[in-house]
Formats: sequence, C-alpha cells, structure tokens
Amino acid sequence: MKLEDIQSKQELDTVADIEKDLRYISGIIKQKGRELLSNYTITPPQFVALQWLFEDGDMTIGELSNKMFLACSTTTDLVDRMEKNDLVVRVKDPNDRRVVRIHLLEEGERIIDEVIKKRQVYLQEVLKDFSGDEIVSLKHSLSKLHHEMRGE
Repeated sequence: MKLEDIQSKQELDTVADIEKDLRYISGIIKQKGRELLSNYTITPPQFVALQWLFEDGDMTIGELSNKMFLACSTTTDLVDRMEKNDLVVRVKDPNDRRVVRIHLLEEGERIIDEVIKKRQVYLQEVLKDFSGDEIVSLKHSLSKLHHEMRGE
C-alpha cells in the first residue's frame, strides 16, 4: 500500500469518526432538550418554531414552514395551538394586508429564553473539564464548520 493510500484511508476514517461523534452529540442534545421541555407546556416542534421566531423575528407561515421543513398545513396547525396558548399571534402586514405574519408574544419569548439558558447551563457543566483554550478552539472549529455547511 502506498503512503498516499494510507493517508487517504486515515482521512476517511477520521471523517467517519467526526460524523459519528456529531450524530451522537446531536442525539444527546435533542434528548436533553426534550427533558428540559417536559417542564413546559410546549412540544419539541413548537419549541423549534418559537426559536425561529425568537432568532429571525416575525415571518409568514410559508417562511416558517420552509425553515422547519414542514408542510404549510402542518405549520398552520402548530401555529393554531401556539396561538391558543398565547405564545404567538397572527398580525396583518401593515404594508400588504393580504400578508399575515406570526409574531412571538411575551410568554413565548420567556419560555424560549428560559430553555436556552438551561441548555447553556447544561453545556457549561459538560465543558467544566475543558481548558479555556480548548473551549475557544472548539467554538472556532464549530463556527467554521457551521459556515462551511451554510455555504458562506
């Protein structure tokens, strides 16, 4: 076997290990997130919708559907339930009355803020044995990976 074949095999093995670690980390984060949500009256898909509204501001059902990779009818049902629980409200666009936007209400914002803070506390606990340099390096690497995946 040639040296470049060995290096190529090692690179493939490393990439496979990274993919596996990311998959496992993603699963743990999802599970931990669901545990945190069990103390609230919202479902995981509602949390995702609220998070998009929290981060990106008001949007139409179509825009929210695209971000969540859901059918518009599914998103409409989701918004209906969140509206009943006073988490969001539908508002007519002042510039075009045909357009209806979903607006995050104070209670929805409070829940998102609380859950995100609890997730950060959990992550802080997980990182307690990491050095400051390791944490900065991890942040840099994850940011770079995120930008590459988004094609930026």
